[in-house]
Amino acid sequence: MIRRLADLPGSRVAGTLTDRSVLVLPVGSIEHHGPHLPLATDAIMAEAVATAAVSAGHDAGLDLWLLPTLTFTKSDEHAWAPGTIWLSADTLLSTLVDIGRSIASTPAKKLVFLNGHGGNVALLQVANRELRRRFGLQPFTMPAGRGSAGSGRDGEPDEAGQGIHAGYTETSAMMHLVPHLVDQAAFARNVPEHLADFTHLGFNGRPVTFGWLSNDFGPTGVIGDPTGATAEAGARIVSASVEFAVEALTEIDRYSPVAP
Repeated sequence: MIRRLADLPGSRVAGTLTDRSVLVLPVGSIEHHGPHLPLATDAIMAEAVATAAVSAGHDAGLDLWLLPTLTFTKSDEHAWAPGTIWLSADTLLSTLVDIGRSIASTPAKKLVFLNGHGGNVALLQVANRELRRRFGLQPFTMPAGRGSAGSGRDGEPDEAGQGIHAGYTETSAMMHLVPHLVDQAAFARNVPEHLADFTHLGFNGRPVTFGWLSNDFGPTGVIGDPTGATAEAGARIVSASVEFAVEALTEIDRYSPVAP
């Protein structure tokens, strides 16, 4: 069962939510994803995983509620590309604070940002602290996806550890979720393989980060290799993402800053 908070009449919110309720907010983006994926890729992934996880978690006894997807976010690394619609860091942080302030007027205390866009991560972590300090909420941020760069094995392209955008993982997931929005004829590899030679600097967990724009690595904005993507791989990626989300939400449900 999918419980959407926005489906409730306002008069029932105070009597339905409790301090054990967990509100799940999918966070995506509208941004350039190369010539082959829709602008809404991150929002589609976040909403699909959040919806399935809230349903499965509710069936397992968790008091979960789905909030409407936050679609316009901080994706200025793709601002060069027409179609990208992005908010400044100040605007997005203010929006997250306003959302938290509104939720603080309900009995619910736990808010989960289930995030599908990497460019939001740092700001969501800042928002976590702001919402905790200002309103006494218990906010959490977690990823929507559990994919990784293509390994070069079992039919996957070798993305040299650098696949992060519109490559194997995202393309496979979209082929599973919205195949009619994927243009397979436009698949093209664009991997910054020279970054694989660095030990500390790069993507996917390397400890030294740097400012970048997606067209720094080529004119398509792709950072990865979609050519080996399949709907079957996408189904596995989405399933693993939902499984992870349910496990994480289960821990969030029983989280307390002090031992019970």
